[in-house]
Amino acid sequence: MTITEAKTAVRDPPDPEEAFQRLGAQLRRTAKTPRDKAAVQALVEERTILELPAVRRALIVDARRGAKVSFEGLSGRQYGLGLDEQQLSFLGLVLSMFGIGITTLAAVRDLDDRRLPIILRAILLLAENETIAVGTRL
Repeated sequence: MTITEAKTAVRDPPDPEEAFQRLGAQLRRTAKTPRDKAAVQALVEERTILELPAVRRALIVDARRGAKVSFEGLSGRQYGLGLDEQQLSFLGLVLSMFGIGITTLAAVRDLDDRRLPIILRAILLLAENETIAVGTRL
């Protein structure tokens, strides 16, 4: 690599996909409990919520070892984040898995075909059960 190429590489903004993947990996590494792991995995897999700057400001804190999730930061703020109805239902279920807020399980009716399997996989992760497959109902 020449000096010119190195300077250009430094000035180029990071690839958004790569930056999101790095953030997701960092958040997964900092998740310690099954609740943390399930909630983080659901948000990373759902992606549209975690991509919103307002959500990141409320949810992610900088720690000594890098970014980590603080679900308490979302408590009471989820309705002011600019989320649509599906995202609010999804986030409510995620926060309930973590132990914050009260969202009934009936909220799964508000989820689309993409988000429902994510929540089901997160519930299985929370239960520390990897033997049940989530697929199409026969």
